[in-house]
Amino acid sequence: MVGGRPLTGNLDVWFRSLMVVDGRGKMETGAAITGWKDLPMELLLRVLVLGDDRMVIVASGVCTGWRDAICLGLSHLCLSWCKEHMNDLVLSLAPKFTKLQVLSLRQNKPQLEDNAVQTIANYCHDLCDLDLSKGHKLSDISLYALAHGCPRLLRLNFSGCTAFSDSALAYLTSFCTKLKYLNLCGCVKAASDRALQAIAYNCRQLQSLILGWCEGVTDKGVICLALGCPDLRAIDLCGCVLITANVKFTLTCCFSIADESVIALANGCCGLRSLGLYYCQNITDKAMYSLANSRVKSKHCSWASIHGSSNDEDGLMKLNISQCTALTPPAVQAVCDSFPALHTCPDRHSLIISGCLSLTAVHCACAVQNHRPNKAGLSH
Repeated sequence: MVGGRPLTGNLDVWFRSLMVVDGRGKMETGAAITGWKDLPMELLLRVLVLGDDRMVIVASGVCTGWRDAICLGLSHLCLSWCKEHMNDLVLSLAPKFTKLQVLSLRQNKPQLEDNAVQTIANYCHDLCDLDLSKGHKLSDISLYALAHGCPRLLRLNFSGCTAFSDSALAYLTSFCTKLKYLNLCGCVKAASDRALQAIAYNCRQLQSLILGWCEGVTDKGVICLALGCPDLRAIDLCGCVLITANVKFTLTCCFSIADESVIALANGCCGLRSLGLYYCQNITDKAMYSLANSRVKSKHCSWASIHGSSNDEDGLMKLNISQCTALTPPAVQAVCDSFPALHTCPDRHSLIISGCLSLTAVHCACAVQNHRPNKAGLSH
């Protein structure tokens, strides 16, 4: 029989629950199995998939054969469950697990230090996906190490890494040029117009960028992104506040993102699917009409339109304009009409307008259809 995951972490107990025998304690090949050490390496790796990352770590210390097999076969590892001593654990494991491609080190409380990230960069050169979110103890040293040691990175989550600077982030992007996903939420020092200019220049394949609550971001940086990263699918500008509303840096307003940013994204990123503008209160109807018109432009230039076909899921599928109180119903309705994948109905809520009492009349196509009289019984 095959058992589930071990509850106690005891390998011997779990082994007995996983054994498949012919009644005489032998495998089908006739080789006797008396313990874990006798398992073929291929079977070992398949068995460990049924466990969790803690079991993998325990198994890697059983014997040198197991350690070598696991180190060569392990590509994904999550240590976010580690509430204490994560830094020491990384220092111990990174030199062994050199084939890692995905590594999650999300922390509930700051544990990781620069020496752990340096160790990762020194040994895990195949890394493609790294989560360092809430790494409050990390400094620019970590970014410089990753730049030189992990140039194949495609996804980076730096959410809450408040000590990173924009110069170090710019340096990182000059090496990690294949980035497709970058989360800079709350990175108030790193996410600046200077950094966005570097990202636009170096990371032209970028598809998703999260800039929530990055106070140093203005229209200037977002316009550079729209020009340099035409493949952007999702961008979150929620709460980008406290600087100016225009590219002249006049400091007369308290909100940094205005219509120019949205217009640039609408014109430059035809594949945009998700746009977060929560609390960007300088956004006006001008930006909404630009989004609505971009739907028409994208249809004309899309391959699908050449063949005479259309897809409701082309274009925006999620738009958050909560607390954008300057918007009026006609402008937002125009966006909703242009993008059928945007919904105000409860079951498929993808046009988020909370905090905008004036927009309660905006509705998606579903709402219109639900209120039409039932004509099923009418004859033709």
